[in-house]
Amino acid sequence: MIGQRFSKYLPPRDARTPFERLLPIFLEILTHTSGDVEEAFAWMKEVDKARGLFSKEYTFDDFRNDLLKHGLLGVSVHGKEKMKLTGKAERLIREHALEQVFGKLKKAGRGHHGLRRTGQGEEISSDRRSFRYGDGLDQVAMSDSIRKAQRRGADDLWLTEDDLEVVETEHQSACATVLMIDISHSMILYGEDRITPAKKVALAFAELIHRRYPKDTLDIVVFGNDAWQVELKDLPYLQVGPFHTNTVAGLELAMDILRRRKLKNRRIVMITDGKPSCLKEAGGYYMNSAGLDERIVNRTLDAAARARKANIPITTFMVASDPWLQQFIRRFTEVNQGRAFYTGLNGLADMVFRDHAGNRKAS
Repeated sequence: MIGQRFSKYLPPRDARTPFERLLPIFLEILTHTSGDVEEAFAWMKEVDKARGLFSKEYTFDDFRNDLLKHGLLGVSVHGKEKMKLTGKAERLIREHALEQVFGKLKKAGRGHHGLRRTGQGEEISSDRRSFRYGDGLDQVAMSDSIRKAQRRGADDLWLTEDDLEVVETEHQSACATVLMIDISHSMILYGEDRITPAKKVALAFAELIHRRYPKDTLDIVVFGNDAWQVELKDLPYLQVGPFHTNTVAGLELAMDILRRRKLKNRRIVMITDGKPSCLKEAGGYYMNSAGLDERIVNRTLDAAARARKANIPITTFMVASDPWLQQFIRRFTEVNQGRAFYTGLNGLADMVFRDHAGNRKAS
């Protein structure tokens, strides 16, 4: 064609070392194997057979030795020698999850959660107002103040107090969050892996809080037949365990944790497939996995109401599409006056992060 010149396409050169190219694949597989290093190695060998990950110049043994050399693996001896992740590797898994689902973020100096009022605060807005006693000189918008003096017809360069325009700021507040993760058996039923995306969200969410909102607190609660708190270092190893879903126990533990936090801005974020099926009572456990048991449902709704009275909104991320389960979540959300997102699995992480960044309390 006239005016067109074609040349051979040369793909951009990948300047990474073989280790740097393979490490993200290994970190991704570790998320799926719940931190089991030996199982992750087995997966990598299978992928190698299909995709040719390794070569004569850089073998599987070379990769494993580099993992040890970079301090990502240690050796656990319990009857026999077994590879385990180090703290550095656990941190890399969180960073990998964050970069994968929300892009690269730089660590911030302080958290920024907008509240529904304005005044002397940290975050600059586009609003202007008249100077008030107590405002700092750093808040004065000089250009706007001079223009106001000119409109007044001032003949000199002096500004009066009436001329001063102040940049409005928004109050910011740290936030105490409990992230609840459903690890009941239904999170892997019907051929759909719901627990891995939920776990990846928790990994990335924890890293987001650390980097972007260092004043915030994040506690993590998992719930199945019962509920218990897990530490940040435990996240890569989460697995589906108990068969039933004791949402009440999870909510009660989350509220107990938030009561001990001294922050006024508190919230619960819950990732679940939506079906409560278990209660812990004086005589043991009451369980019913057939449909929605009204006895269990009513106790769950009571817990949502108690959270509302304690001024603790609950944001629920529903990872199942069953209409009858979504209807229950709607009832639950109305009682708590919180928020619900019927996300499925696609886009779950992005929605969780955007909800936290906005952090607007339900009204």
